[in-house]
Amino acid sequence: MPTHQVHHRTLTVRGLDVHYREAGPADAPVLLLLHGFPSSSHMFRDLIPLLADRYRVIAPDHIGFGRSATPDPSAFPYTFDELASVTDEFTQLLGLERYALYIQDYGAPIGLRLALAHPGRVTAIVTQNGNAYEEGLGAEAWAPVLALIEKRTPETEAPVREIYSPDGIKWQYLHGVQDPTLVSPDAYEHDTARIARPGQAEIQLDLISDYGANFALYPAFHAYFRESRVPLLAVWGAHDEIFVPEGALAFRRDLPEAEIHLLPTGHFALETHADQIAGLMREFLGRNL
Repeated sequence: MPTHQVHHRTLTVRGLDVHYREAGPADAPVLLLLHGFPSSSHMFRDLIPLLADRYRVIAPDHIGFGRSATPDPSAFPYTFDELASVTDEFTQLLGLERYALYIQDYGAPIGLRLALAHPGRVTAIVTQNGNAYEEGLGAEAWAPVLALIEKRTPETEAPVREIYSPDGIKWQYLHGVQDPTLVSPDAYEHDTARIARPGQAEIQLDLISDYGANFALYPAFHAYFRESRVPLLAVWGAHDEIFVPEGALAFRRDLPEAEIHLLPTGHFALETHADQIAGLMREFLGRNL
């Protein structure tokens, strides 16, 4: 499969720099790749070249992540509504009238907000451990987050801070991976370095505290699935204990024709299964776009 040059660009949205990666023909169908926590478009570094011969692939860094702007929380509300709004404006400034979504982790509630706002623009959805159902929440992993959502105090913040500590980030990349030597240390060390920047602790706490707003939208997401019948492919790390495989299977409740593949890996499935995921996407998108 041929590789293609990947451009690293910046677009200003509301005075904020949004860094993004782009590859592929300008007139090809668009794939919008939305990353999860605590990563950035860096997580798509292997996938983009595998798709860019056939698609225009665009992967932004969310505000507060990667190489995008990280305004102080006093000047920018770090909520999922706000991240989705910036992403929506980003797509409009690029003139993206129709696009397929790839959603992972935080990318799921952000991307699905775009789908609610503009259902006619979303041509298909690929979800890779991108959750939209309560069944998908791993009980142990989510216990400290749910406690924080219920009441934010120094006591509830402390265990959540461990989630984006160096050890916590490394765990997210390696847990559930059959052969951890396949995961490049560059991946979790990259995320660790970006999260270690000044101000990041409060940014991440604000976002994690807001995650309950996503639960409130689950019924709207489900109604969107039923009404739109959007083609959906789930390529899910079956050993993920953050978003467990029941979350992948739940899509069939509202989208009976959803295609679901449980892969023998963890939360960041692209680290070990980029080739397989690209192949599944090319076959799925080839039939549906």
